[in-house]
Amino acid sequence: MAFRKKSTKNPPVLSHEFILQNHADLVACVGMFFVLGLMFEGTAEASIVFITLQHSVPFPAAAERATESKFLYYYGIKDLATVFFYMLVAIIIHATIQEYVLDKINRRMQFPKAKQSKFNESGQFSVFYLVSCIWGTFILISENCLSDPTLLWRAHPHNMMTFQMKFFYISQLAYWFHAFPELYFQRIKKQDIPRQLVYIGLHLFHIAGAYLLYLNHLGLVLLMMHYFVELLSHMCDLCYFSDEKYQKEFSLWAIVFILGRLVTLIVSVVTVGFHLAGGQNRNPDALGGNVNVLAAKIAVLSSSCTIQAYITWNLFNVQLQRWMEEDTTLQAPVVKKKRTKGRSSRKGTENGVATSNRVDSPHKRKEKSS
Repeated sequence: MAFRKKSTKNPPVLSHEFILQNHADLVACVGMFFVLGLMFEGTAEASIVFITLQHSVPFPAAAERATESKFLYYYGIKDLATVFFYMLVAIIIHATIQEYVLDKINRRMQFPKAKQSKFNESGQFSVFYLVSCIWGTFILISENCLSDPTLLWRAHPHNMMTFQMKFFYISQLAYWFHAFPELYFQRIKKQDIPRQLVYIGLHLFHIAGAYLLYLNHLGLVLLMMHYFVELLSHMCDLCYFSDEKYQKEFSLWAIVFILGRLVTLIVSVVTVGFHLAGGQNRNPDALGGNVNVLAAKIAVLSSSCTIQAYITWNLFNVQLQRWMEEDTTLQAPVVKKKRTKGRSSRKGTENGVATSNRVDSPHKRKEKSS
């Protein structure tokens, strides 16, 4: 199953161009090895580590139904294998969206090359943020986080996760890890790579931090607020690419952006404050999952405040660049018009003088002849 159109000239096998054109097919073949491994008894045990969630323990569902139990999960070293497999899945989905959706829109809209990369980036992130927001909201509702906000700092047991919570974090880590090879597959320019690396690294750092510190509910709420603002940002960019008259919507998004940053800071401070104050009687055990220590809470708060300040600073820089671009585009036609007007007036006077000389010359000849 081809995910990219092959060119008329077939490049050499395993060459640079061959890998770029067929990377989705190659990754799909690697993923199929793990799936086919489930069919054989000797390899099934190893394949399950890559495909299914690991580190599960049975937990009684309720006191009156002690015989029935459900599985809760904690993290472990085997999660790296699961993240790797779903990273391959993310690369395949990325290539599918690129060819069957974004490339067709690019051909229809006929964007210049400068806009194509930005359009592809906004399109990919819009799909990811939309799916993540819907999925994360469903988890928050199913685990009663919206009706009972105390779950943000009080989870029982504190070092366990439900299946959907762990699968969400595994998928998030897999997506952001897949962004590293996509820098090569999508032929990102060298000057844009540092910005992309910082953007990817910040997401991985905070998602992995919430996952490893068992701040699952807090991390999920903060991610949903962040993803919602980023979704609006990329949707505005897509509208701007389709028609430049939608550039005025950027001011509305800036207000939502600032409000999202403020709400994120408030939720972080309140959650960490209540968690720290309410857990002083418990014995902290970082290895056991109870990270209710002052150093960990200060690290969480400082990290949250730093990332919000960094993102806000980037917003101001982007806004300043757009204002400068608007000023240059508005001033350029005026200067050009003035220059053309001056040239036309000069040509008009020169033509007038020339025509007057041509008209007067016959009269002067008659006078001379007379």
